[in-house]
Amino acid sequence: MSLSLVHHSCYTVPFPPRHRFPIGKFAALKAHLDRGPFADRFRHIVPEPAEAALLERAHTPDYVADVLACRLDPTAIRRIGVPVTPPVVMRATASVGGTVAAVEAALARGIASNTAGGSHHAHAGFGAGFCVFNDVAVAACHAHATGRAGRVVIIDLDVHQGDGTARILEDQPWAVTFSMHGARNFPVRKARSTIDIELPDGTGDAAYLDQLEDALPGLLDAPRPDLVIYLAGVDPHRDDRLGRLALTDRGLAAREHLVLDRCLARGIPVATVLGGGYDEDVEALARRHALAIETAVRLAEAYRL
Repeated sequence: MSLSLVHHSCYTVPFPPRHRFPIGKFAALKAHLDRGPFADRFRHIVPEPAEAALLERAHTPDYVADVLACRLDPTAIRRIGVPVTPPVVMRATASVGGTVAAVEAALARGIASNTAGGSHHAHAGFGAGFCVFNDVAVAACHAHATGRAGRVVIIDLDVHQGDGTARILEDQPWAVTFSMHGARNFPVRKARSTIDIELPDGTGDAAYLDQLEDALPGLLDAPRPDLVIYLAGVDPHRDDRLGRLALTDRGLAAREHLVLDRCLARGIPVATVLGGGYDEDVEALARRHALAIETAVRLAEAYRL
């Protein structure tokens, strides 16, 4: 028994010094997993970068073409907040390919994890909030369009609302978008997910987990989805620079077990993606991001997947 773990070396690319997006966390996470207690329990997958036809499952052809050619105007680049260079575009397409690969592995084996992904602020025709392409929306649309999943639930627990995902999927009756996020955090103008739970600043472990536990049955039962994509953002942590909530490491670990166990107990395939996390200490950040993946390994063994 093993967990399908999707990783590409180009998830880490050169960024400007002291950029707010901690690009080093992807390499730090992979190194943490490689030296951790579950290192021999991963089935490693190197994803193929997404090509234009796949990206157009969720994005407009004009936006896809402009990004792939690195010809976005300065205003569009400022809205994204990261330089749109050939290495960054390669990283963005590999991240989409990684989430698609994780979804396909989860549908085949029950559970899988991408060591990147969760770019939920990218909309159909523009990027935003450090997000170039919306890997979650692309993967969900691809799974549905190819007949692999009739009903898809997105569980987004990043501290920031998944506004791009909500808007891309808002007219798709087969998709359910759930976002539990900080009420006063980015984006200022929220979209309308299928279900939104807005949390006040300072929300801690107990209140957070109670809200989540109450919400999960409505997402996972009647009708039961064919696939869950889980954005396990760690920016609700009390030490996160951009978070404003107050979860501890123990609270995050309990959250990961709650979501993944509820899915697997129902026989619902689940793919995890990274989501946000903005601590300047990338080693601490890697340990937090590893919680979802390590929990997935334990549960894959418990459920004999």
